[in-house]
Amino acid sequence: MIKRKHKNQSRSQRLKSNARRTLTKKLDKTKQNYVVDTSAIINRFLAKLIEQGLIGRIIIPDAVVAELENLANKGNEAGFIGLDEIADLHKLKNKYKISVEFQGPRPDIKHIKYAKSGEIDALIRHLAFKNKATLVTADLIQAKSAQAYGIEVLFLRPKIIKPKKRRFLDFFRR
Repeated sequence: MIKRKHKNQSRSQRLKSNARRTLTKKLDKTKQNYVVDTSAIINRFLAKLIEQGLIGRIIIPDAVVAELENLANKGNEAGFIGLDEIADLHKLKNKYKISVEFQGPRPDIKHIKYAKSGEIDALIRHLAFKNKATLVTADLIQAKSAQAYGIEVLFLRPKIIKPKKRRFLDFFRR
């Protein structure tokens, strides 16, 4: 049974790796409209992208703000990180050629109830489609779903922080 679990994990990893190959990782400095999803905000990608040359209109879905507020209200650090990242955009728009807009509906009870099934992600994709914008995301499923709808995607893979391996004697050196 252990071998089967390991085999499924490696298969899952292979599927994800293959899925990532078709996603754009380079910033198109001529594109003017961007819709940013929650994953890109909480991974703090926006300021880096702007410093790398992203210009134009950054559209933040109201569904994303609602999701960050919900996380922050629950005491989740990601909610506070995301809200700070959005607040910092207002400082950057004075220095760089960007504008920041908030658009779209806030999630209703149906979207919240089925959020794990992709209802809030669908709101975000719809906004990107409607604005002919590139969707900026660090969520692989969101990126692949947007591609399926013909939406341009800038996929930013979050860095996985691996815990330091400790040697047995390190526990006695404290």
